This record gives sequence, C-alpha cells and structure tokens, in this order.
Amino acid sequence: MVDTISIGIEEEYLLVHPETRELARLQPAGFMDRCKDLLGDRVMHEMLQSQVEIGTGVCNTIDEARAELLELRQGVAAVAREFDTCIVAASTHPWSLWSEQEPVDMERYRIMGVEQASIARRMAICGMHIHAGIPDKDLRIDLMNQVCYFMPHLLALSGSSPFWEGIDTGLKSMRPTIAGHLPRSGLPETFDNWNDWMEMVDDMQATGMIKDPSKIWWDLRPSMRHPTLEIRICDVCTSVEDGLTVAALYQCLLTFLAHLRENNQRWRQYRRILILENKWRAQRYGIDALLGDFGKREAVPFPELIDELVELLRPHAEALDCVEEVENAREIARRGSSADHQLRVYNAALSAGASEREAQVAVVDWLIEASVPAE
Repeated sequence: MVDTISIGIEEEYLLVHPETRELARLQPAGFMDRCKDLLGDRVMHEMLQSQVEIGTGVCNTIDEARAELLELRQGVAAVAREFDTCIVAASTHPWSLWSEQEPVDMERYRIMGVEQASIARRMAICGMHIHAGIPDKDLRIDLMNQVCYFMPHLLALSGSSPFWEGIDTGLKSMRPTIAGHLPRSGLPETFDNWNDWMEMVDDMQATGMIKDPSKIWWDLRPSMRHPTLEIRICDVCTSVEDGLTVAALYQCLLTFLAHLRENNQRWRQYRRILILENKWRAQRYGIDALLGDFGKREAVPFPELIDELVELLRPHAEALDCVEEVENAREIARRGSSADHQLRVYNAALSAGASEREAQVAVVDWLIEASVPAE
C-alpha cells in the first residue's frame, strides 16, 4: 500500500518600494533578522537582496500546507510593511532591471556569482518549488521519470512572469527562459534506478563539474538533502490557492503513479523533445496552449486536458482530502493564471489612456494586493 506522500512548499517573493513600485535594490537593514525572529528558519535569503524565500515544514495534507503558507506570506508581508516595503508573489517584476540589483553577501552566492558570472546576476526571478516525500530511493527515480510528462501542465497553471525589463514578452512565463541560461537546467534525464542517478552525480563530482547535486538545477530533481522529489519548473503563484492547487495536483499525480507501479503498470514515457515542446507551449501560451496528447497523437486545448487530469486524479484527491484544490485547476484553466490577470490589468490601463509605465505600475499595485490574503 502506498503511504501518503508528504509535501513541502518553497516560495520566493520580490520586495518592492510602495511608492516607486520598483524592486528594492537593497534589502532594509534588519529585515531578515526580524523575519527570523517572527518565523524562524522558514524564511531565508535568496540570490538578490530584492528577493526573500520561505519554506514550509513537512505537510501531510494540503490543509496543513495552507495554514503554513498563509502564516508565512502574511508574516513576511507584515515585516515588509514595518520596513516600508511590500512583497509581491510573481516570478518577474514588470520593469526593474536585473543589472541594478545587488546580490546578498553570502559565501554560496559569491561562489555562484564567480562560477556563473553574469548569468547568476540575471536571476531576478522567483519560483515555487514543491518537495514530495518519497523515502524509497528507486521509487523516487521511477516517479521522476514518469511525472516529468506533466511538468508543462503545472507550468501553465502557475504562470506569473509575462513581463521582463519593461517589455510585454508575449509569453505567459518568461522565468523558464532566464532560469534556462543556467547550466544543468531544464527537463531531467531519465534513469534506470537510484544507482544510475548516483553514477552520473559521481562522474560530475569526480571531474570537478559540480561539488554537490544541488548544483543540478533541473525542473524536476531528486533532493540529496531530503528524501524528496522536487519540482522546480513552476512560477510562484500570486494566489495562495492557485499555488495549493499545483501542490495538490503534484501530490495526487505521484500517488496515482505510485499506485500504478504497485499494480505492475506505469505511465508511458515519451521522447524528451515531445515534452520540451509542451513545455514551450505552456511557457508561451499558458492556459491558451494547445498541448500535445501523445497517446492520442493530437494537439488538445489545455482546459480539456485539465478536465481529463482532474477526473483521472479524483479518487486520489478524495483519499487525500484535496478535491476542492484539484477542482480549482479547472477554474485556473478557464479564467487564467496570474500572468493572464497581469496582462488584463496592463491592457485595461493602456486602453484607458495610461502610459506604458503607468500601466506597469497598475500591474504592481494589483500584485501587491493579490499576493497577501487578508488575515
């Protein structure tokens, strides 16, 4: 019998000035200390001073994750207000320049800056990472091989980065392009088992290519610090509930695939180039994408694929008590992700006579309001 697959959620936020709405290039002195006083080690630095990261503990249910995410978002937002800043849960800022952001003065970020040069400094992006607890190492690898197929679906639901350095990019998610400039990024390879994965890691370490597996920045990877399978493909969701929907889908997908394995079945694996094409379409069009259904050999509207996925996962959602969150995927697939709403706000402001910058400010105003649920 498959044990409950626990989850842990990490989110990254941007810090912005409430008056200019630009990124806070320098983090206010004492900000992180105050966050840690209030929330402990669940709040962390990220690469740039204009970013802050939070991470929940191990959660067995989506309700547990909700309670902790709300506490963390509201807590960090409250501290930000104390220091005359605001938090924004979006994967890019509409216009602030990466080249003007200051890195955090910590050894690991200094090393990354030396190794990756200007590529590291370009990481003025925020994501949502979800860890799924899978103690069996070989099962972890097997599920990674299978669940990779669904990574584009989760990306499309989470899109929140349509702008980059003052430009409407035409994408629903610009973040994967920026993150994709890092080495060892993108979709993972497939592996026969845990030993196969470790042989690759050992080869990379022996040749000095990496010091540890945390330098493999794939969209989906086994964690070496925790007995988890971590997805990293998603934008951070502006709505807490949308983020919980993505987490619920991931938990249910892994449970579904683990049950298949118990019955000597598995999800068919497809060529990497096919999944990469779906990833690009999810990044470009979001919920408006036609994604490949490779079993049917058809391009299918994204909302239809989500309808099928929700029904497929329903028995597991019922068992995990997250039917409402999984059902919310249908709502996102029809009304849009954060990226769609940002674009609606932006275009409505332009239509009303606003300048480009005024329309971008309207987007930031909406993000500030929507990122932090009322207590």
